[in-house]
Amino acid sequence: MDKNTLIGLGLIALIVIGFGIYMRPSQEEQLANQRYQDSLFKVEMAKHTADSIAYMKRDSSKTATVAIGKDTTTAISDSAKKAINIQQFGSFADAGAGTNEFVTLENDLVKLIISTKGGKVFSAQLKKYQTYDSLPLMLFQGDSTIFGLELPTNENRVVKTNDLYFVPSSKEEYASGSHPASISMRLNAGKDKYVEYIYTLDPNSYVAGFKLNTVGMNKIIPDNTSSFDMEWQMNLPRVEKNMVAERAATTMYFKYMDDEVDWLSETKDDSKPLVTKVNWVAMKQQYFTSVLISESGFDRATVTTRTDKTSDKNVRNMTSVFTLPFNHIENQSYAMRFYFGPNHYQTLKKVKTIDNRDLLLEKQIPLGWGIFGWVNRYFVIIFFNFLSGFNWNYGIIILIMTIVIKVLLLPLTFKSFKSQAKMKVLKPEVEELNAKFKDEPLEKQKATMALYKKAGVNPMGGCIPMLLQMPILIAMFRFFPASIELRQQHFLWATDLSTYDSIYNFGFSVPMYGDHISLFTLLMTISTLLYTRMTMQFTAQSSQMKWMSYLMPIVFLGVFNNYSAGLSYYYFLANMFTFGQQYLFKLFIDEKKIHLQIQENKKKPTKAKSSFQQRLEEAAKSRGYKPPRK
Repeated sequence: MDKNTLIGLGLIALIVIGFGIYMRPSQEEQLANQRYQDSLFKVEMAKHTADSIAYMKRDSSKTATVAIGKDTTTAISDSAKKAINIQQFGSFADAGAGTNEFVTLENDLVKLIISTKGGKVFSAQLKKYQTYDSLPLMLFQGDSTIFGLELPTNENRVVKTNDLYFVPSSKEEYASGSHPASISMRLNAGKDKYVEYIYTLDPNSYVAGFKLNTVGMNKIIPDNTSSFDMEWQMNLPRVEKNMVAERAATTMYFKYMDDEVDWLSETKDDSKPLVTKVNWVAMKQQYFTSVLISESGFDRATVTTRTDKTSDKNVRNMTSVFTLPFNHIENQSYAMRFYFGPNHYQTLKKVKTIDNRDLLLEKQIPLGWGIFGWVNRYFVIIFFNFLSGFNWNYGIIILIMTIVIKVLLLPLTFKSFKSQAKMKVLKPEVEELNAKFKDEPLEKQKATMALYKKAGVNPMGGCIPMLLQMPILIAMFRFFPASIELRQQHFLWATDLSTYDSIYNFGFSVPMYGDHISLFTLLMTISTLLYTRMTMQFTAQSSQMKWMSYLMPIVFLGVFNNYSAGLSYYYFLANMFTFGQQYLFKLFIDEKKIHLQIQENKKKPTKAKSSFQQRLEEAAKSRGYKPPRK
């Protein structure tokens, strides 16, 4: 393309753009056109309304109110409404009209309200728990809950049972003593054709049996259909004091058949198709969970979480869509179970398969991965439950746990303190080397290591015992925020050890800190700073490292200010017992004797190099490396 062609194309483009701007209707013309379109819509709606009324006035003996068009209502006959139901629901037309009623299924732990509309569990109340503001604790409730089948029919439509009315077998059932309670909800679709939900509840149990029966559905569902979907959706209401922490711990967990447990993201909206058999799906909150278990497994499932961050009432919206196989037989049953209850380790662990295999529901409790989870499962939880059996205040239980753990770690702590004492004795000589090799960092490091070796001091001797204690410290970091036992337990000024304690509320939020002052966190931070200062006396560190060591507790002040008060209380106690231990260690460790021992070690002849070390040095020399002079 030459220059003239480019200029011509550019002019054409300008003409087209200019013509479009010139011919664009004005704002008055646009409004006039919109009014014209609105008038046309009203004429069409009036015609539609007149035709609908003429059609529906065949039987005026009984009437019901329905919506026609956008905002128009009129009275129509029962027969007309039935015609609409037949058009919408086909074989299930008789179940399309009814009155929503509620039936109750409960025991001493759980109260389930079941709605005749949809035959679903309308609400689930845990009777031994309350919300943070002392209201009855509902895992979910209201019409926002969806539970139903999506059934394809021979009438070329998909019927959603959540919109239809079931017939209950009774109004109320209570499980007590050794007698379970059971309620049947039946959705009729003609003679000898129905869908049935059977709910059962054993005494003193959080598990509700759920059996889905399809009778005669092979005459309604098309022959080329081998499965249908079941949808379960709910808005999880806020039940905890700390909405941010509750939302961060709320997500969906699921387990594949004969496989491990997995979950969706806890920090963002997430969705995942589960393309192989699924054993169970859980809508897990911070301290409570709702689980649907299939004895034979769901063929497939899709799980989704969504968060309305503008809402201060609902934590998250959870949706699960399951695929159930259909074998085109007269009677087909699907055995399932619900778990509506607390995230309590032993309680979840007791729920097993029908052949007594582990369901791993307890994996919903975030106890940490690897060694940290092992420490919690095989030591902390067992010991914590043992102490809980004495019915002491949980603040006292945490105190006793801290004492026992510190005693068990005493040998490692003593070894670490002794190593620090040796480093303190050598500190003047290390500082001399630092001054001598101020501008030669490599030589300074070599000379310092030579000094440690000559004196028989291991510079890592204080670090290794501390590293061995880290699994317990990190395990506690996971244990306390996940322990429902601490929920709403009072101790001193803390009204709930499972969430933050507050001695003063600002009325506004401070960035990186919060809207309150947690006294346990403040005490933990002060004690950590004192411990850091005391540790610095034993080590020679650069000013930058010292600054970082003091900065970290300040950073954690903002993090822990919104954490479990039980966790901050434990770390504060651990720091205080460490101070006490170090005071006792000073009574048994004489720094003068340590100094004399180090001087004696220096006088000992240097040990001959091993053959392995000699071979390493020879290999290094062959590559041009020269060992440091002694």
